[in-house]
Amino acid sequence: MKRSRILTIVLALLLICGLMAGCYPKVVVLQEAPQQQPEDQQPQGPSDGTGLRVGVSITSSLSSSASASEDAAGLAQADINIVAVTVDDNGVITDCVIDAVQSKVNFDSTGAITTDLTAPVLSKNQLGDDYGMRDRSSIGLEWNQQAAALADYVVGMTLQQVKDIALTESGSAADADLASSVTISIGSFLSGIQEAVENASYLGSSAEDRLALATSTSLDSSSPASEEGDGLAQTDCTIAVLTLDGDTITGCYIDAVQAKVNFDATGAITTDLSSPVLSKNQLGDDYGMRGRSSIGLEWYQQAANFASYVTGKTVQQVSDIALTESGSAADADLSSSVTIGIGDFISVVEMAETQAEQ
Repeated sequence: MKRSRILTIVLALLLICGLMAGCYPKVVVLQEAPQQQPEDQQPQGPSDGTGLRVGVSITSSLSSSASASEDAAGLAQADINIVAVTVDDNGVITDCVIDAVQSKVNFDSTGAITTDLTAPVLSKNQLGDDYGMRDRSSIGLEWNQQAAALADYVVGMTLQQVKDIALTESGSAADADLASSVTISIGSFLSGIQEAVENASYLGSSAEDRLALATSTSLDSSSPASEEGDGLAQTDCTIAVLTLDGDTITGCYIDAVQAKVNFDATGAITTDLSSPVLSKNQLGDDYGMRGRSSIGLEWYQQAANFASYVTGKTVQQVSDIALTESGSAADADLSSSVTIGIGDFISVVEMAETQAEQ
């Protein structure tokens, strides 16, 4: 029965009772109970409005890879774009960091790897002037400078304002003010900023905290093709996003990308380069660690547990976390929820603090 019909019946009964009693009836107004917002949709930040949400976007592609030929070496290239933002309770971006990793593994037409796999793989921000864009730039600015200029430009904007940034047909900034400091293609980075704002959540960060992003990348797991099977060019990139109050971690987010390109003994790539390359957090349960874990937890859950464990600690305290010979946590409390190797996590947290100081 509808509420309006119930109200009509109740009021009629009251009126009848009132007439029978020889007095005027009291009017009773029934109100809808307030709808309780689900807990997972309620703000989790401080009640005084000083809390910041942290958002991260990671997008990866293998599309620039190419098979070997008689005239050219094969190339397995992973392009990983990373954006981190902090957002206030009004949905305004208060800080932004943009970086990218471009890893390259060359191989010849016999499937032999010709790249030094022990050489460091630095992000474009870490490379700085060594990336080599300045001389080719019409405005004389390096990639890291242009990325920082775009990050600064969106600070103070809402999600809709970022969406409204106009682009040219080539994907560069149409706005003259932005184009004066950023000439690189920014379409993918704007999409990353939008995604980071949309998935931002409270990690414990406050308005005065600094935002930091760092990556640590290795090619060590790569191997040449042989009679036994295809070769593998594997990029392992670990990512940390921190907010810092002095040297104390107030919020932490850990993720990793494992980008793989297979090639055969003729140097032909056998991997579908159009397939999406998801980070381990994006893969979630599909990463497949839970069944092999002694504590029954997936990679993303263990990474989140590590991030929670280090929040509230100084970076030096994180550096002092003891490890076993296999690289896992020696501390019983931490190892009860994190059994994966955490050496890379610790290193990238240390690097993030250094990046924040620059």
